[in-house]
Amino acid sequence: MALPSPFKHELLLREYGQSTYELIQQMRAIEDRDERTKRAQQIVQLIFRLNPALRDQPDAQPKVWNHIFEMTDGELDVDSPFPLHKLDILAKQPARVAYPSKSPKLKPYGRSVEVMIEQAIALEDAAEREQATIAIGRTMKFLYRSYSKENAKDVTILKHLKELSGGKLELDPAQVDADNLFEFATATGRPAPFVVPQPRAERSERGERGDRGDREARRGGNNNRRDKQRRGGKKSRQEPQQPPQ
Repeated sequence: MALPSPFKHELLLREYGQSTYELIQQMRAIEDRDERTKRAQQIVQLIFRLNPALRDQPDAQPKVWNHIFEMTDGELDVDSPFPLHKLDILAKQPARVAYPSKSPKLKPYGRSVEVMIEQAIALEDAAEREQATIAIGRTMKFLYRSYSKENAKDVTILKHLKELSGGKLELDPAQVDADNLFEFATATGRPAPFVVPQPRAERSERGERGDRGDREARRGGNNNRRDKQRRGGKKSRQEPQQPPQ
């Protein structure tokens, strides 16, 4: 079916599906207004049944009714429970997003780090520029680990930082190494896992159960040895057979 409004209809078609779109177009051909209203209500119920997550969204009912109104090009003449109007967000086509014209200088860090460096260079306060440089270096070290799956030395990060900033952002290597300025809280950059402590009573109870189990196991082992010795003793005390006469 040819789409009369390619931009608006294509967006709604992807959200609700081809079958729902065709049902809406068939509803437009119904001449009886009451029957057309009944069919529109059924389509709304079908949409919520196919997309249960829509019910949790704010103003879900008006949104669906107005989307149906848009898919009929504003020609939906039914008794709607909500006022129908065209959506301003679909009135004009969005501007085209510009594709990056050049790749980042160093792949592990990407274009975002280069933008951060440009903003840090523009800072006039020396203290703020230093703190921004430390934060950028810490981010670069984390990204380098994620990209190459190996740890990066602070000297390497400082070298790359100097290269990307054109020598305008520099730190003292000795201070970076002494204060671990490029390190996160953990090696992975994520918080350490929290271990739930166990109450002392529970730990002592588990210990008593373990000791009791060990004693029973040792007692069972001794009983098994005694049984083997008894069976072995019976075999050794058998009466010798008399020779035939």
